[in-house]
Amino acid sequence: MRNGYFYSLVFAFLTSASIAAIAAPATEPEALKAPLAADAAPVSQSMKVDLNGSDAATLQRELSGVGEAKAKAIVAYRETNGPFASVDELLEVKGIGKAILDRNRDKLEVD
Repeated sequence: MRNGYFYSLVFAFLTSASIAAIAAPATEPEALKAPLAADAAPVSQSMKVDLNGSDAATLQRELSGVGEAKAKAIVAYRETNGPFASVDELLEVKGIGKAILDRNRDKLEVD
């Protein structure tokens, strides 16, 4: 009888220990954690897109609301009419409106 009681206690102890081990949160080493997006953000915000020197792929990637067609239209306008004199001249490009210009004004420059 005592052996049965003893084995029941050992079984209960081992069961609770295994459940605790399974339920414990796994910790990730500090070296494997990815950097936060906030750490990388200031680097990309400081760079501006040059309307006269950027290709269509760069314009499409960096400007909000500018897809492939609008980026190609910007490059085509520049090739036809010469370099942009100001950022506001971007309104002359077909498909670029005041909303898109205002959204991207702080990202643009003309060199």
